[in-house]
Amino acid sequence: MDKVVASAAEAVADIGDGASLAVGGFGLCGIPSVLIQALLETGVSELSVVSNNCGVDDWGLGVLLQAKRIARMTSSYVGENKEFERQFLSGELEVELIPQGTLAERLRAGGAGIPAFFTPAGVGTQVADGGMPWRYDGAGGIALASPPKEVRTFELDGVEREYVLEHGIVTDFALVRASVGDRHGNLVFDKSTRNFNPLAACAGRITIAEVERLVEPGEITPDEVHIPGVMVQRVVALTPEQAADKRIERRTVRKEG
Repeated sequence: MDKVVASAAEAVADIGDGASLAVGGFGLCGIPSVLIQALLETGVSELSVVSNNCGVDDWGLGVLLQAKRIARMTSSYVGENKEFERQFLSGELEVELIPQGTLAERLRAGGAGIPAFFTPAGVGTQVADGGMPWRYDGAGGIALASPPKEVRTFELDGVEREYVLEHGIVTDFALVRASVGDRHGNLVFDKSTRNFNPLAACAGRITIAEVERLVEPGEITPDEVHIPGVMVQRVVALTPEQAADKRIERRTVRKEG
């Protein structure tokens, strides 16, 4: 039952070229930065990554992007990364943009064994109709566009409305960061660090968690657990220095007086 591994390098050693990853975090909050750095150092490439965003140019998933290790991104927001924009527009990177709530539900559905679901989000747009650029040709044209999705009409609470079919997401691996974890893999996330981390943890066939504070089984009460250990296969205990190494995406302060 002890799922703790000696190092981040050992935890990601079997992630190979072309693997798919679900990665927790939102902006720069709750990013599994130590696991991402360890993955960068393996030299793995052609990764397909599912994450709300792709970090910034020198932090989070941005370091993998900068090294051109990511072949495809499935995200809902990518506006803080200039290298992301450059690679996408030049045809070096394939990108599937998804409404944020839909991305969350696709990850949750995949983890729950639900193959697909209908949602009203995106009906009447390129999300449902197809034609959204997934890859550019480097000359301003579209090399690959999104296909149309099934749209059906359902009656809910006496009102008929159109809904688009979306598929659940399951990935080979998931990388997440928790504030507290025990040796059995039970995880607790602190406040907003919870964000996409539980969803990513559910979607990965093999979930790897870096934890800021490792405790013994039983120290986390059942009511405190956000992700149960059955969802987690490997745990990496961070050093105090690694746990404290966090960034703020946009610092906003009140003017004096």
